[in-house]
Amino acid sequence: MTATADKSGTAGVAAVDRALSVLSALADGKGNLSLNELAESTGLYKSTLLRLLASLTHARLVSRQPNGRYVLGPTVAKLHASYLQSFCCSDWTIAALHELVEATRESAAFFVLRGEFQLCLHRVASPRAVRDTIETGKLLPPGRGAAGRVLQAYAYIGDEALGQQIRRAQVLLLTGDHDAELAEIAAPVFGALGEVLGAIALIIPCDRVHSAWTVTVRKAAEALSLQLGGGFPDQSTDHGSIGATAAGTTLECLFRHHRAQGTPF
Repeated sequence: MTATADKSGTAGVAAVDRALSVLSALADGKGNLSLNELAESTGLYKSTLLRLLASLTHARLVSRQPNGRYVLGPTVAKLHASYLQSFCCSDWTIAALHELVEATRESAAFFVLRGEFQLCLHRVASPRAVRDTIETGKLLPPGRGAAGRVLQAYAYIGDEALGQQIRRAQVLLLTGDHDAELAEIAAPVFGALGEVLGAIALIIPCDRVHSAWTVTVRKAAEALSLQLGGGFPDQSTDHGSIGATAAGTTLECLFRHHRAQGTPF
C-alpha cells in the first residue's frame, strides 16, 4: 500500500485518507452529493471515487440513493451514538477553563442560557486572593456581563446592533456591566451543527484586565468548539444561533455531569 505523510509528519495510508476525505465531503455536503460534486469536493478522480464508494457502501458508511446521489450511511449514526456515550463534554469544558486560568491567573467560567437566565455551569477560580464571587450553579440576570450579552446575541434577543457586532467579532470585553468592579471577556462555543452551546468567559477585577486577553478567550472558545465537534464560522459572516434542539444532546451531556454530583439544576 502507498503511504502518505500528513501535515504533522505522521504517515498514513493513502486509501484511508481518501476514504476519509469522501466522508468529510458528505458530512459537509448538507444532505447529499452527486459523483461529480464529490469529485469536485475531494479532488479525486471519478474512477477512484467509485472504488472507494463501493467499499464505504459495503461498510454502510455511505448509502446510494435511488436518484444516484450519495449520503452518509447508517453506520455513521451508530458510531455517533457510541461517541456520545463515551464522550464527556464537561471534562473538555473544565479543562479549557483550567487552561485559561493558568494562562491569565484569573477566574474562568462557562455560561449557558437556562430559561430567562444565564447559568454558570462550570467555573474555575483564580488563584489570586482578590477575585470574583460567581459560583457554579448561580443564575444571573439575562443580558448582563459579556457572557450574558454573547448568549443573547446568538439567541437574537436584546440589542440587535450590539448582537451583530458580537456575532462578527465572536468575542466581547465589557467592564462594569454585571458588577461595577468586574470586567468580563466572553466568546461563544459552537456545537457540531453550528449552534451555540454556551459562552466561555474570563471574569476579572477591572484594574487587572488586559485587552489582549480577548484573543486568548476567543482562541480558547475556538479550541473548545473543535473538541466538542464544532468549529468557528467565518468572521466575515453574521450567523450561528442558539438552537435548543440542535444543542440539546451536548448540553444534556454537560448537565449530566452536575446531576451525577447532585447539583440541583
